Amino acid sequence: MSEDKKLTTATGCPIFDNQNSITAGPRGPLLMQDVQLLEQMQQFNRERIPERVVHAKGSGAYGTFTVTRAIPEYTKAKFLSEVGKQTEVFLRFSTVAGERGAADAERDVRGFAVKFYTEEGNWDLVGNNTPVFFIRDPYKFANFIHTQKRHPQTNLRDANMQWDFWSLNPESLHQVTILFSDRGLPASYRHMNGYGSHTLSFVNAAGERFWCKFHFKTRQGVKNITGEESANLIGIDRESHQRDLFQAIERGEYPSWTVKVQIMTDEQAKTFKWNPFDLTKVWPHKEYPLMEIGILELNRNPVNYFAEVEQAAFSPSVFVPGIGPSPDKVLQARLMSYPDAQRYRIGTNYQQLPVNQPRCPVYHYQRDGALSTGYGGSSPNYYPNSDSSTPKEAPEYREPGLALGDVVADRYDSRDQDDYTQAGNLWRIFSEDEKNRTAKAIAGALSGARQDIQMRQLCHFFRADMDYGQRVAKALNIDIDPSFLQQNQQNNPQPVTA
Repeated sequence: MSEDKKLTTATGCPIFDNQNSITAGPRGPLLMQDVQLLEQMQQFNRERIPERVVHAKGSGAYGTFTVTRAIPEYTKAKFLSEVGKQTEVFLRFSTVAGERGAADAERDVRGFAVKFYTEEGNWDLVGNNTPVFFIRDPYKFANFIHTQKRHPQTNLRDANMQWDFWSLNPESLHQVTILFSDRGLPASYRHMNGYGSHTLSFVNAAGERFWCKFHFKTRQGVKNITGEESANLIGIDRESHQRDLFQAIERGEYPSWTVKVQIMTDEQAKTFKWNPFDLTKVWPHKEYPLMEIGILELNRNPVNYFAEVEQAAFSPSVFVPGIGPSPDKVLQARLMSYPDAQRYRIGTNYQQLPVNQPRCPVYHYQRDGALSTGYGGSSPNYYPNSDSSTPKEAPEYREPGLALGDVVADRYDSRDQDDYTQAGNLWRIFSEDEKNRTAKAIAGALSGARQDIQMRQLCHFFRADMDYGQRVAKALNIDIDPSFLQQNQQNNPQPVTA
């Protein structure tokens, strides 16, 4: 027989009565010492977090992605490396414009965000049920979303706002056409397709880059409803899509999607008739056919909606080796805005929540912040460091730079520079007394460091000026090997030996 669970406070103190407040007599006022009541009320006041500005109303479920065709010729991402390989996923569906209380069956674009918990870290594909969007420049994003929300005076959805913006931005016509077609009213989340929408990049093990678009084709068949059916459904059930998804999974009718990609080479991108990174355009399937790479199935409902769906955090900036961004302007802005929104909405350590945690080991030097679990312990919180047990860079994952006209976007090594001449010149203009005072001050601070650190730092002083190094070494009471002094005349990096 299992042990009875005793009710406690959040700090573990057993509670013997959770139904009656402490009062001064049976009819008396409450007492401030009733800390159980205070804890309950204070927690209740903070139960809600800011809702998402966009995609506020959503549903989610866990599942698996299974590779049906490996594509190592296009990407080195390990989770796509072999047929049959499975990766756990979490998928959140949503409406875009509506608040959290909006009806599921309203005419709206639907969000389609997938978190892949891969062995090389999480990968988030944050897309919609449409392959395009209303804008191609992120400068217009906040303004567009304002038109889909409420009028600042009436607090009502406003046709003038919406159509004023759309009519002044003809780039929106493709998405507007989709929105007001049958596709704008999917019968359920299970019966609609999903798209990555943005162009992403693939990089293979040979360092070759390809451009790609992701498509999720529903295996339940596309099913839409009419405007009249939508209005009737909303009157009956405002949570129709949430109910349908949850109950289907509970019944064992696991919804699934065939995952496909379109591939474009770098050379093809240069001659494509439209900008291949324009979010308002699709790539014609005839020219860039869909290639099946896997099956995504949802087979497990969350246990706690708030913890696992409301606090689920997605960002287009979450990549794995072999998959990366493109020059799509809207995507580039989302790389910043999405993780920033999650840190505001949930907190700086949102990635430590179970639904957002990677399923692989995580090592970094980010520390502290609200709700930190103490990641990193007592290990150094800076890099580079000389502790051999701490995480180090992995140069084998380096990917090629991206050519942008006459320049290449890459991580250029700023360490291969002359760091000694100017420091040496400054030392040489000091007076004798100032040199001695400087050496003494440095030695006073450096003496508290380990000897191996002292020796490494002495190397830098010697490379700047021999006299500089000798004076600091003398102030530290360190005798330097004379042979080192001769070798260092040529300014070659050499280890210092006492």
